Amino acid sequence: MISNTPRVRFAPSPTGYLHIGGLRTALYNYLFAKNLSGKIILRIEDTDRKRFVEGAVENLIDTLNWSGIYFDEGPGFGGGYAPYLQSERLQVYKELALKLISEGKAYYCFCTPERLEKLKEEQQKLKLPQAKYDKHCLHITKTQIEEKLNSNIPYVIRLNVQPNQKVIFNDVIRGTVEFETNNIDDQVLLKSDGYPTYHLANVVDDHLMKITHVIRGEEWLSSTPKHIILYDYFGWEKPVFAHLPLLLNPDKSKLSKRQGDVAVEDYREKGYLKEALINFVALLGWNYGDDKELYEMNELIEKFSLERVHKAGAVFNLEKLNWLNFEHLRKKPDTEVLKMLRAEIEKSEFSSNKYSDDYLLKVISAMKERVSFVKEYLTKSPYFFNAPAVYEEQNLKKRWKEDSANLLAKLKEKFEELMNPSKEDFEKSLEETAKELNVNKGQLVHPLRIAVSGVGEGPGVYDIVSIFGKDETISRINSALQKLS
Repeated sequence: MISNTPRVRFAPSPTGYLHIGGLRTALYNYLFAKNLSGKIILRIEDTDRKRFVEGAVENLIDTLNWSGIYFDEGPGFGGGYAPYLQSERLQVYKELALKLISEGKAYYCFCTPERLEKLKEEQQKLKLPQAKYDKHCLHITKTQIEEKLNSNIPYVIRLNVQPNQKVIFNDVIRGTVEFETNNIDDQVLLKSDGYPTYHLANVVDDHLMKITHVIRGEEWLSSTPKHIILYDYFGWEKPVFAHLPLLLNPDKSKLSKRQGDVAVEDYREKGYLKEALINFVALLGWNYGDDKELYEMNELIEKFSLERVHKAGAVFNLEKLNWLNFEHLRKKPDTEVLKMLRAEIEKSEFSSNKYSDDYLLKVISAMKERVSFVKEYLTKSPYFFNAPAVYEEQNLKKRWKEDSANLLAKLKEKFEELMNPSKEDFEKSLEETAKELNVNKGQLVHPLRIAVSGVGEGPGVYDIVSIFGKDETISRINSALQKLS
């Protein structure tokens, strides 16, 4: 009897990086388990040794920890748990595969790669819908099998699928799903190298680890009837299945690296916040049934259910991800942004400069509504970190007039009279200068902005000069007068 308290698993292959689709699978398993006070375990499906990438397991765990997804079992690895490794459980799979052979539910297959390739070619010539094994080795005698085994002839173990039957199961997301066994191949269960295939190891581990719900991508839907057959052959209770919709590019093709980044590590490297990426990925196929789009992890845990996952493919919309990053960054306390900004400065051309916390907090306050990424504090407003060496040509043509240098020199004289000026003091001083010179304020504001920032956009110019203070403001005006007069 399946427990009311769910046990779910995330079971990636260690092939190099964590796909965005993999992150969504991990997240949905995590949200489902935590919503119902259940457990989530990490299992590394590393039985395909040809695709194994050194360091991939550690990278997977680091990336999942960064995203805020933690697991519940195992001592002392990464975030305090060790993943199950299928490569350490080979004897378990072999014993169960041999049990199936003894019961006639699986069989040895000694066919050479050449014979299998020829069989495939013949079936293709007949334009059969799919290549299937022809059960040739099912009819080998027991004596022949023993002779081949004693001669160390390579073999695999295949599932013995019974013809002319139906495999029917209920999927939480897709409802009733039905397959004909005539369309199901005699799947290899144990390979010639002694490693199990995904199908055998997956079913065995899900049973032995007491997994109650299998939540995975739609691409595994066609494998599920093979798994159902194995559950039935072993006499084991089946878990609940839920197959998540495909992730799609904007043109509705399957999400792939050809059309953009698909690795979580790529988005992390580009400066996306984990909160924004998790929020975005959660909405790729699920919503609560209202218009809310901005979620923190605890809110997702509270509201998530498999019943609200859609069948239709989910479009990966980068603009929406960028908007979510902006919103989550804007929500963060300035003191938290300060830590991230210092980390960005350390990686930048400004790393040798020294900035006080008070100064950087003022910069953060001024730019918070103008940046979607922490690194944009540097790229969108480099003038806060170094005086401009050059001045934006297009802005000069538009804003720097024949009399701008003279007007700016007069404004500088006015600023020099100030004592510890505030933002309001700078503003009042400029207004008085404009009045004395009988010019509009813009004739002073635009040259002042050019002088202190070098560009034509950004926070209000009074905010900028108040952050710099009197001395730095005057120094930048002097530099501009020398270069632009």
